[in-house]
Amino acid sequence: MRKLLPLLSDHPHGGGRSALTCRYRCGDACFQEVPNTSGNEYAGDVIAGALSRRSMMRATAAVTVAAAAGGAVLAQGAGAPAAQAAVPAHGGKDGRHGGGGGGKADGARGLRFTPVAPNKDDKVTVPEGYAQSVVIRWGEPILRGAPAFDPEKQSARAQAGQFGYNNDFLSLLPLRGEHGRQVLVANHEYTDEVLMFRGYDAAEPTREQVEIAWAAHGLSVVVVQEQHRDGRLTPVSRHPLNRRLTATSRFELTGPAAGSALLRTSVDPGGRRVLGTLNNCAGGETPWGTTLHGEENFNQYFANGSSATDKRYGVGTGATERKWERFDKRFDLAQEPNEVHRFGWVVELDPYDPESTPRKRTALGRFKHEAAQPRLTGDGRPVVYMGDDERFDYFYKFVSSKRMMKGSSRRAREHNLTLLDEGTLYVAKITGDSPAAEVDGAGKLPSDGEFDGAGHWIPLATGDVSHVPGMTAEEVYVFTRLAGDKVGATKMDRPEDVEPSPRTGRVYVALTNNTDRGKPGKAGADEPNPRNLNKHGQILELAEHWDDPASDGFAWRLFLVAGDPNDPATYFAGYPKEKVSPISCPDNVAFDPHGNLWISTDGAQLGSHDGLFGVAVQGDRRGELKQFLTVPAGAETCGPIIQDRRVLVAVQHPGEVDGASVEKPASVWPDGPGRIVRPSVVAVYRKDGRDIGV
Repeated sequence: MRKLLPLLSDHPHGGGRSALTCRYRCGDACFQEVPNTSGNEYAGDVIAGALSRRSMMRATAAVTVAAAAGGAVLAQGAGAPAAQAAVPAHGGKDGRHGGGGGGKADGARGLRFTPVAPNKDDKVTVPEGYAQSVVIRWGEPILRGAPAFDPEKQSARAQAGQFGYNNDFLSLLPLRGEHGRQVLVANHEYTDEVLMFRGYDAAEPTREQVEIAWAAHGLSVVVVQEQHRDGRLTPVSRHPLNRRLTATSRFELTGPAAGSALLRTSVDPGGRRVLGTLNNCAGGETPWGTTLHGEENFNQYFANGSSATDKRYGVGTGATERKWERFDKRFDLAQEPNEVHRFGWVVELDPYDPESTPRKRTALGRFKHEAAQPRLTGDGRPVVYMGDDERFDYFYKFVSSKRMMKGSSRRAREHNLTLLDEGTLYVAKITGDSPAAEVDGAGKLPSDGEFDGAGHWIPLATGDVSHVPGMTAEEVYVFTRLAGDKVGATKMDRPEDVEPSPRTGRVYVALTNNTDRGKPGKAGADEPNPRNLNKHGQILELAEHWDDPASDGFAWRLFLVAGDPNDPATYFAGYPKEKVSPISCPDNVAFDPHGNLWISTDGAQLGSHDGLFGVAVQGDRRGELKQFLTVPAGAETCGPIIQDRRVLVAVQHPGEVDGASVEKPASVWPDGPGRIVRPSVVAVYRKDGRDIGV
């Protein structure tokens, strides 16, 4: 029996994010008052008010179905065949196989590597027998004519042709007809000006610095070439598909709110054309070959907001940190009050058409989108799951009214690019099945042995029809948070990335943390959010009724309650806790080819740097969680992609430590002392060339 991996005792900057991260990434959101001041009933309370009698009966039926099946809806996955569910997730009689190229490693198939111990090393640390390489760094030229990166001579024009800053979501798509090549798509969430510009004066940024920051935001599309001897990927600069989209690129508003008076500005009186995309966090891939990108903490870029709707979205009433409003009036809400309404959407990008205009899909609602990940119904309609990354905010889904057209014909592609414009937007109401007295905020499991229950999807709007009393459909889409407030949606602990399992259909929701839960005047613990002052987070597992993603009910349970495994308030799907790695603050999630869930962390509060973890979700090793890597000082692990032969991660904001600057770096990653710290994408692969974790 393996011993529990060691924890580090000292907590940097109070144990989580640095103040520098809070300042630049989310505009000090966690130091502001919680935007959600609604008096919603909470998940353990009686369903009433917004739910009709018919809705209540369906929600009750969800509990009955799950209970009658002995939890089978979740145990086997949403409609997964019993035979498939019974197959162990590991191979062989006891699951013991050589792994990692460094001797024997026990584990579920895909997770047979020696776990990385928690650490504070200023590097990417990978398991024994694995190697790594940087795929692409901030500032590397990807467009024709873009110069080599020189941080001392950077310009906005150069940056617009170079890989952007603070890479987050990653997607790797196939490229037919070009052997060994794939299309890498990356989000660039935000900029750390103090780590980008020597002598940066936050009170007096220059126009050139602001315009460089505009160009460093957004999205990158770059073709990469596989190296057949190992798992390396190298960028193909100046490829015709390579593309940069920035804070000043053209985007189109589509769907039911496009053209609304709420989206019109003096520059765009039609309310359909937007310059730029901001704070793109995680995202998703569609079955029809496009990528989705969530605009998250957009509020921090806009100055002088004062209305009630602005406050619900966290917009400040004074100047912004970056002072962009000094150089473009659209960031000054006193002059352009509707400009902020044009951000906070899900963007759909066609990476295979460099001339296409990306589209902001208003039917999916406006809030702080961490991600958007679709799956298909049995009849081919996409269903998109989305989390709103804010303390006490909500979990959503969108069900399209159109079926996907198969094939790669022009007609099929044009049709599929309309799928996310028509359908119904829902918000989740989640109820527990344990007595309230058994959920006391300490995280102790209730008497039935699990945090679990049922849930109901409350419709908010369908096309031009609002289902929310007192709100028009346009208002529902533009002020989706207010709509969720009105119908009594369940307040969650920062729902971030969401990923449906391609094998079982079960949906996994990363709830990162919420240290405000249970504080005076704030919502207390409930069954899906069972800990007060929750600093470590949890992962919720959801199964739609009847294996129908379009259904209005679901069963749920907590798959993982994060933290130190020695803490009784942690849970790893029932797996022995002495055999798992410590984990804190789950953020992005992804599946590997073997059906394991991989989890990246953000702001881990156990004294170690953030990392990437793999966990089995099926078989007799369900809940077995192992750390695969850690990232350098000040960095966050983002955008994981797990392929057969390689793992990709976006190492975001390395060196983002309080007091750091270009002159006083807190990290020397990735290029060593004397070189500027650069957010980068990293590939990890086996030294022996074999598949990951087998």
